[in-house]
Amino acid sequence: MTGFASTSFPRLSPFRIEPQFVTRIWGFQDLHPWFNRTAEKDALGEVWLTGDDCIVATGPHTGLKLGALFSEVGLSLLGASALAPGSPLLLKVIFALDKLSVQVHPDDRMAQKYGDPRGKTECWYALAAEPGAKVALGLKPGVSLDQVREGIDDGTLEQSLTVVPVEAGDMIFVDAGTVHAIWPGSILLETQQNCDLTYRMFDYGRPRQLHIDKSLEATKLTTCAGKIAPVVLADRTVLIDVEYFRVERMHLQGSRASATLPSPDAPAHELAYLFAASGSGRISGEGFEAVDLPERGVVAIPATSPEFQVEDLGGLDLIRIAPNWPKPSA
Repeated sequence: MTGFASTSFPRLSPFRIEPQFVTRIWGFQDLHPWFNRTAEKDALGEVWLTGDDCIVATGPHTGLKLGALFSEVGLSLLGASALAPGSPLLLKVIFALDKLSVQVHPDDRMAQKYGDPRGKTECWYALAAEPGAKVALGLKPGVSLDQVREGIDDGTLEQSLTVVPVEAGDMIFVDAGTVHAIWPGSILLETQQNCDLTYRMFDYGRPRQLHIDKSLEATKLTTCAGKIAPVVLADRTVLIDVEYFRVERMHLQGSRASATLPSPDAPAHELAYLFAASGSGRISGEGFEAVDLPERGVVAIPATSPEFQVEDLGGLDLIRIAPNWPKPSA
């Protein structure tokens, strides 16, 4: 695979990222015990872990927004295998006290038609789920776009949706064009293309803008959305490995060397994020100050990072997330 640049670029050490707490009408006032945060006024529904406005918390670029860092030293972050500049992935934790809107995201082609760089394919990893938790994922077989429009108009759209139960540890793939809705009962780690394009079809009477024409244009009657079975390997469990992203639970026994973290078929030097689903860890190596990885924290591993060790400081459930660049068109 040929990247967008092939020159050498300066090395960057691992660094922690401060989360951004985002208000949502369907969220919670209190995110404890998951995050040490309560709402000042409006409910909190999303915690953005790698958003462009998230702040670098450690290292020489402390205080800089992540998006600005990609603009300044993107090649050092992404490596030569990257196909485009800029931050490729947005990681979030989603807290839904109420139903989200029924919505759909455009694919790359539609997004670019309207002047945006990319669409939004995503996946949800269930960090926790209450009994009976579920999501809406795709249209039922045989449902037409005319029926979707009728359901929007008369408030019966939910009857056309496929309902999927959610249990802790589930991985759910949501490719662009899938009509979907997150419902209460689960806490989800979302990995997505770095895009915030959402077309709302139906919003349960809440006073927010709908995007009915564009949502219908974006809708695909059949998609690849659904639960993904984990693939358990000797040193990791692959939760999902698809175009745009790869998400893995890493097996640690005390500590693990950085050279063993990338998948055998992945680039040797690629951007990755390490997320502590539970417990805590520490990243240390020669030439940089050790970086603590707190519970529910994220550390960015630049493509040019020096070698390091990940140490389990107690109960570390380590999730590694890396971009999977789509293959160039023939």
